[in-house]
Amino acid sequence: MLYLALRQLLNLILSFFVLTIFTFSLAHLFPQGVSFIVDYIPVDIFSGDSLLHGSQLNNSQISNFQLNESSQTDNIFISYYHYMSQILTGHFGYSTVRGTSVFSEFFIYFPATLELSLGAIIFALGIGLPLGIFAAQHKNKWQDKLIISTSLAGSAIPIFWWAMLLVLFFSLLLGVTPVASRIGFEYDILPVTGFMLIDTLISKQNYAVDAFFNALHHLILPAIVLGTIPLTAITRTTRSAMIRVLSEDYIRSAKTRGIAAVQVIWKYALRNAMIPIITTLSLQVSVLIAGSLLTETIFSWPGAGKWLLEAVNRRDFPVIHGGILAIASFVILSHLFLDFLSMLVDPKWRHR
Repeated sequence: MLYLALRQLLNLILSFFVLTIFTFSLAHLFPQGVSFIVDYIPVDIFSGDSLLHGSQLNNSQISNFQLNESSQTDNIFISYYHYMSQILTGHFGYSTVRGTSVFSEFFIYFPATLELSLGAIIFALGIGLPLGIFAAQHKNKWQDKLIISTSLAGSAIPIFWWAMLLVLFFSLLLGVTPVASRIGFEYDILPVTGFMLIDTLISKQNYAVDAFFNALHHLILPAIVLGTIPLTAITRTTRSAMIRVLSEDYIRSAKTRGIAAVQVIWKYALRNAMIPIITTLSLQVSVLIAGSLLTETIFSWPGAGKWLLEAVNRRDFPVIHGGILAIASFVILSHLFLDFLSMLVDPKWRHR
């Protein structure tokens, strides 16, 4: 177990190092550089200009870590050291449009993206696991071929087209789901955790329960759109894994002993098929983050994806830099956590 923990820690350090090399190089490509907190004043790290007031700061206000034109070429390692010292202390810079901390803005918007992604994962697992198991039980029959064909078609559907189609049918034609936002405008919920479902439950408003179901109602359609591609991947992976496990001797032995088929499938077979499923789920994290850019824009979901896309349109380079760094760090942590979880599930790794 200690070996697994040390291995994952090493992978985390190496992955984060490569990520910071990329973002550090990206910062040098921006026209005005990237603003960082210097004595609590947002400045351009290349010129020293105050981004809030446009005035030149004096030397006492500019820290030693400032990246000037000469340090970009002559002291690249020193510049990277100072860059890392700011990043590791949570100093991601200031927005050139709003003048607010990028780090603070990220944690305002990211819970909405995380809530949407968790809803998409629950949707994908809740439907993908039973479909994959059902297809494995009816291998090479028409039910199996129908599920596989549908999953392949679902993985090829453009997410923006799928979103617009569902909005037209369920929201505009049937009127059963909201079109946009996280909650109805009639509810005034104080953000505490950033997760709307949790904030509605802990709210002291008289309409807290109604607000919870309203927020859940708003979550359904975006979660379905975002979870469709992970659903297809989980369905195919579950089918393949279950076909392999169901052909094992211990499964046939359990059936001959008279153990109920449901118990054999869900207690014995699925548990041993979870390793490739968890691996597939870890690969879908980046798919969810990428899909959130379009999903949040279409549904006006105030998450990190929409926030980052708006920063691109405004050419708010510090937000682009900080957003990419923060989101990529989350993806790395998610991958490593799910890899570690798959190792714990695998008996071969668990007993090493």
